[in-house]
Amino acid sequence: MSSEKTKSSKVTGAGDLHVVFLPFFASSHTIPLVHAARLFAAQGVRSTIITTVHNALIFKSSVDRDISAGFPIAVQTLNFPASEVGLPVGIENINDATNIEMASAVFRGMMMLRTSMEQLIRSLVADCIFSDMFFPWTADLNIPRLLFYPSCFLYHSIFHSLKVHKPHEKVESESESFVVPNLPDKLTMKRSQVSDFFKFKTPMGEIMETIKQSEKRSYGLVHNTFYEIEPDYADHFKKIKGMKIWHIGPLFQYFIRKDLRGGGTSEKHTSLKWLDSQKPKSVIYVCFGSMVKFPEAQITEIALALEESKQPFIWVVRKKVGDEEIGGLPDGFQERIEKENKGLIMTEWAPQVEILQHAAVGGFLSHCGWNSVLEAIVSGVPLMTWPLYAEHFYNEKLVELLGIGVGVGADVWNSGSDITSPIIGKRNIVDAIEILTGGSAMAQSIRRNSKEIAMKAKHVVEEGGSSHNDVMALIEELKAIKSQNLEP
Repeated sequence: MSSEKTKSSKVTGAGDLHVVFLPFFASSHTIPLVHAARLFAAQGVRSTIITTVHNALIFKSSVDRDISAGFPIAVQTLNFPASEVGLPVGIENINDATNIEMASAVFRGMMMLRTSMEQLIRSLVADCIFSDMFFPWTADLNIPRLLFYPSCFLYHSIFHSLKVHKPHEKVESESESFVVPNLPDKLTMKRSQVSDFFKFKTPMGEIMETIKQSEKRSYGLVHNTFYEIEPDYADHFKKIKGMKIWHIGPLFQYFIRKDLRGGGTSEKHTSLKWLDSQKPKSVIYVCFGSMVKFPEAQITEIALALEESKQPFIWVVRKKVGDEEIGGLPDGFQERIEKENKGLIMTEWAPQVEILQHAAVGGFLSHCGWNSVLEAIVSGVPLMTWPLYAEHFYNEKLVELLGIGVGVGADVWNSGSDITSPIIGKRNIVDAIEILTGGSAMAQSIRRNSKEIAMKAKHVVEEGGSSHNDVMALIEELKAIKSQNLEP
């Protein structure tokens, strides 16, 4: 959405409305919620983002551009209690944590900011709170609260069925499959793929229960998805919830052209220069998000598979803290791929949206984090699915339903980003790559489906598109609430 078009389609009178946005301290939650704040501001809504000093740096450049363009957006920062939770100064985001203890400390520090956040929200005299799911207490401030889920309807539909019907308790072993009941499609899962908190009591289970309870005290739910990829589940979820629900995604897509055009530098990223030298649809992009830590044995299998597949690749892989080299790479692997110009290994941040949009990329080996799935869908890039933790296995089900990917055979849920599930052998990975890049009827169908869905995705954020319409309807409804509250 260009700034010119945005200005011409602002909601009349939206400037009287003030919405406070509260992102969770993890990039996968922060970025889409900030996109929502930018989207509201682009429609003329006064938008204030509340976060900590170092978390604000994640989105500073894009928000600064919006402010320069005249959009009514602001950022209010609080000081993160690093010393109180035993963290170095500057570690304020779960993505920056190098182990589970640090991640837990970030979460504790965020919880300690509740009183400061409440005071700031009240001082801002907000008309609405647009709150990430991990701030359930925002439902109790006597201000209309929108609960933001950076996830799809199918995941929440499965979540509801598992919670209510407990089909996973009716099977005898972890490897046994069951049908998830009361869904529009016949979806099967293994008990081993189900999140731990459905099977026994966990701290995360208690947090999720608090979040779900806060739904009932919220004005409505907002999801970063779009109707066209899951119409049956959008309708199903709205029916079972019986409350106000909006779908306004893919949120990054409203600003993709603007952000890529205005990145603040004319220098093209190394990965994009390398892609320019590759054949169309030939490159496999491999990325498991910014938090996943595989054991070295798994790194070895991925490396062997990429080399054996003979497909050019970009592989984003994390080094262990303090290590000079990536542990687990076979002897001579890096030298061989560099000499033959067959691959690019990246240990730092990668411009994922730009990589996926590049004509040379033909497949994406992904953990099925929802942001990554959406970015692949918008780019029309087929997926090789390797779910690991969080809601990844549920997202994989949507990829299967849409017919836009092939799995590598992962079927054990991990309790966090330190991966302990069984090693996926190189053969499984090579097979998935060969299916995706081959000429079989299945490969052609996956590529065709990916292309068709990408075409649909491009329209949903344009004027008259389903997500754009939901954004406009939501803002109009918030304006109506405000005017009713002002009436004597």
